[in-house]
Amino acid sequence: MNPWIGIIRYLVSFIATVAIRAPHANQSGKLAIVTRRKGAIEIALLALMRLGVLVLPLLAIFTSLLSFADYPLHPAVFSLGVMCTCGWLWLFYRSHADLGRNWSATLEIREGHQLVTSGLYRLVRHPMYVAIFLGAIDQALLIPNWIGGPSCLVAFVLMFVLRVNIEEQMMSDKFGDTYVDYMNGTKRLVPYVW
Repeated sequence: MNPWIGIIRYLVSFIATVAIRAPHANQSGKLAIVTRRKGAIEIALLALMRLGVLVLPLLAIFTSLLSFADYPLHPAVFSLGVMCTCGWLWLFYRSHADLGRNWSATLEIREGHQLVTSGLYRLVRHPMYVAIFLGAIDQALLIPNWIGGPSCLVAFVLMFVLRVNIEEQMMSDKFGDTYVDYMNGTKRLVPYVW
């Protein structure tokens, strides 16, 4: 199978994520920051995500620097990637829409921030992380390169593990028992499971 088919799917989904996120980033950026937990670890994690989502995949696609790690794209893997694309883009869109002006790319609470417990957030606390996990798997499936393909998955697993407790503590500090009750009534990623 021609590897460019998977690469084009990856590039289309990357452009879609920018289109989904841009209006929310613009809206959020207009609000004053009330609380920020953006320390050295958060900055390093965001840089690692840029490396895994953008730099390494683009090096794998458009240069020969990582060509030693290329492998053939199998049709079944491509098909699975396409299914992931549909699922994660919908979740990514829906979780941004549900959060509205309460979204932030970093660990911040902005002026007028409200706790969102409706939409996807009534089922799990972090549907956007679920979307990004699926997107990282999608990238691994669609870019036939052992470095550029799974780079987002590696980066995001590290980000999730090191960030989620800090984020939940920040929300607990802001919303108190309301957030603790919300945590007790929902799972982090998979409804009724985890």
